[in-house]
Amino acid sequence: MSNKEFNTVSLIRKKREGETLTKQEIQYLIRAYTEDRIPDYQMSAFLMASFLNGLNTTEAAALTHSMLHSGIVVDLNHVKGTKVDKHSTGGVGDKLSLILAPIVAACGVPVPMISGRGLGHTGGTLDKLESIPGFTVDVNLDRYKEILEKQNLVLVGQTEEIAPADKRLYALRDVTATVESIPLIAGSIMSKKLAEGIDALVLDVKFGSGAFMKKHEDAVKLAETLVGIGEEFGKETIAFLTNMEQPLGYAVGNWLEVKESIDCLNGGGPDDVMEITHLLAGTMIYLGKKAGSIEEGIEKSKAAIANGSAFQKWIDIVEEQGGDTSVIKNPESYPGAGYTAEVAATGDGYITKMDAFAMGMVSVELGAGRRAKEDSVDPAAGFILHKKIGDKVKEGETFATLYTNKQEMLKTAKKGLQLAITIENRPPDNLRQITHMVDKNGLHNYGA
Repeated sequence: MSNKEFNTVSLIRKKREGETLTKQEIQYLIRAYTEDRIPDYQMSAFLMASFLNGLNTTEAAALTHSMLHSGIVVDLNHVKGTKVDKHSTGGVGDKLSLILAPIVAACGVPVPMISGRGLGHTGGTLDKLESIPGFTVDVNLDRYKEILEKQNLVLVGQTEEIAPADKRLYALRDVTATVESIPLIAGSIMSKKLAEGIDALVLDVKFGSGAFMKKHEDAVKLAETLVGIGEEFGKETIAFLTNMEQPLGYAVGNWLEVKESIDCLNGGGPDDVMEITHLLAGTMIYLGKKAGSIEEGIEKSKAAIANGSAFQKWIDIVEEQGGDTSVIKNPESYPGAGYTAEVAATGDGYITKMDAFAMGMVSVELGAGRRAKEDSVDPAAGFILHKKIGDKVKEGETFATLYTNKQEMLKTAKKGLQLAITIENRPPDNLRQITHMVDKNGLHNYGA
C-alpha cells in the first residue's frame, strides 16, 4: 500500500469529527506508523481522537487485524487438538494462570500462553514465573512450538516478532493518556492473543477497585468488545466478569503467589481462587472439546487437582523451561525476604471494604512491582492477608504480614494497608465473585 493512497491529516480529522474509518484507512495508519512513515505526534493525535470518539466493533476488529499482521501469526497446526488460552485483564493477587494452565493441559487441551509483565498495581504472570529460580520465559518461536508439542503447555513472554505494532502503540498510549480506551485495550489484548496460534479463548474481565475497569458497566463493554473481536476472527470466545474489590486469594507478591498456587494445585487453595480457577479451566476444557459442557469441564478440572495430574504437569513445565523443581516440591526451602512485619487492625468489627488498588500499590512499595517498565522486582516481596471482606477483627489483631528487603518501607506499607481496609460494626453484604458471562449470544447473568 503506497503512502499516497491516504492523507494522514484527513484521517485524523475524520476521526476527530466522530466519523467511522474504513478497514483500509486503519490498516494504512497502523502499517505506516510501524514503518516509521507517520511520526509519533500524528499517531498521538489519532489515538486521542479515537479515545474521545470511540471506535465501533468493525473499526476495533480492523485495528486488531492490522496489529496482528504487523508481525508473525504463529501456525500451530502441527500440534494436535484445539488450542485454547486464557487472558485476564489483571488484578491484585491474580495468580490464576499458574493454576489453570497446568490443569487444562493435564486434561488434554493444548495451552499456548504468552503473558505480560506487571506494571503499576497489578502483578504480571511473567514476574511470578521468573521468581522460580532458573525459569526462562524468553524463548524463540521454534522452541515455543517444541515446548507446546511436548508438554501441551508453554508459558512465555511476548517475542519481538509478535504484534510489534501493538508494542509501539502501547508505549505511545502510556505517555499520551489514552490507555483506558475500551476499543484500544481490546485491540491490544486480542492482537497478541490471536498471534499465539489459538483456536479459542477464555477471558477473565475484572471490575472493581483493584481492576483496570473500576465500573462494572465498563467491564461489560470491554468483555463484549473482546468477544466480538474474537468471534469476528472465527475464534470461539467466552468472557466472565469477576470481582476485584479485594485481592484474589491471600498472597500478593511474586513468589508468595507462586507458593499459594502450589497449595491450590495440591488441593489446598483459597475458595475464591479455586471457584474462578475451576470456572475458567472448565470453560477452556469445554472449548478444547474435552468436555461436553462448561459444567463437565469444571468437574474435569477438579478431578485433575484431586488425582495429582495438574501438579505433575506444573512440575513438568517448570523443569522443561529450566526452573528449579526442588522449590516447587518444597516451597519452604525458598529464601525469604530479609524483613517481615505484622499489620494490626485499628478497630473492632467486620472488614466491609478493601481498596485493592491501594493494596496493590503497597506491594509495589515493598518491591513486588514496578512503577516504570525498566524497574526490577524483588521476587520475595509482598504480603499475606489473614483476613478478608466479611471477616471479624479485633483492635490490635494481625490482619496481614509484610515481606520485604526494603526495611525503610515497612512503616509506610503498614499504614497503607491499615488505610486500605474499612472496619464497621455490621457484616457486609456477600460479594458476588462472578457476575456475568459474555459469549457470541450476548450477556448472561451468572449464578444468580
